[in-house]
Amino acid sequence: MRYVLTLVAGTGETLSETDIEHAGETLRGAGGDTGPAIVLAPRKAVDIPLELEPENTAAARNALAQALAARPIDWLLQAAAGRRKRLLVADMDSTIITVECIDELADFAGRKAEVAEITERAMRGELDFAGALRARVAMLGGLTTDVLLKCFEDRIRLTPGARSLVATMRANGAYTALVSGGFTFFTSRVREMVGFDWDQANRLGITDGRLSGEVEEPILGADGKLVALRRIEATRGIAATESLAIGDGANDIPMLQAAGLGIAFHAKPKTAAAAEARVDHGDLATPLFFQGYRHTEIVNG
Repeated sequence: MRYVLTLVAGTGETLSETDIEHAGETLRGAGGDTGPAIVLAPRKAVDIPLELEPENTAAARNALAQALAARPIDWLLQAAAGRRKRLLVADMDSTIITVECIDELADFAGRKAEVAEITERAMRGELDFAGALRARVAMLGGLTTDVLLKCFEDRIRLTPGARSLVATMRANGAYTALVSGGFTFFTSRVREMVGFDWDQANRLGITDGRLSGEVEEPILGADGKLVALRRIEATRGIAATESLAIGDGANDIPMLQAAGLGIAFHAKPKTAAAAEARVDHGDLATPLFFQGYRHTEIVNG
């Protein structure tokens, strides 16, 4: 069949037969012809094959959004062909890791609340990213560089499923990149922890063992992430349809929209509205189910 609907229960939740039947009925009500559900993970994730006229896909997605709104289920209706991607480009802060590094660094300077407010507004798309980054980094000026390692060791935690997402895609031939508007000190270490092939981020200015309060130019923001995605596709011979991008903030929107599959992960409203797919309830294993991986194929990274 030309299309497939994937349903994935949120963290700590169960996918019931009623959920599956309700989704199937919704698709049929939108003019689709469904096949038997395929279990990807027992009581966790299923695929529902679907024959649907292309002009009816928007109506089917709208109907599903209403039908599943009250359930803690992440879902994606997509073409069945080409689901497994050859490239993963991921944001770091609040995506691969659970925190915003700059907010945690600011805590050591006694300015976390002030910095976190700017971060939130920037990630919502209410502020210019580069300007907001310069303003926040200025508040870190004077911190000794040993704070960077202490912050990494004490504050940085991986999002559940991060290692499995990267390990499984790499095991199946994909190239994986961590592209962040944060800082190379953290991306280089998170790359090693998780197993990414490559990382790119901004560089903090350092003078005499202390943060200078400046960030090196040019700043890697939304445009830089998009350029990184396109450059990797070009240099590795990967078609845009074969790439997957994932992130949570407004600065991720261009790369999410340019990728073959863009996933907004527990994202800010503007980002969630702009992306083709959303993960609102689950962890980073969900993008694997969206690609049709069965639980037996998932590598525990």
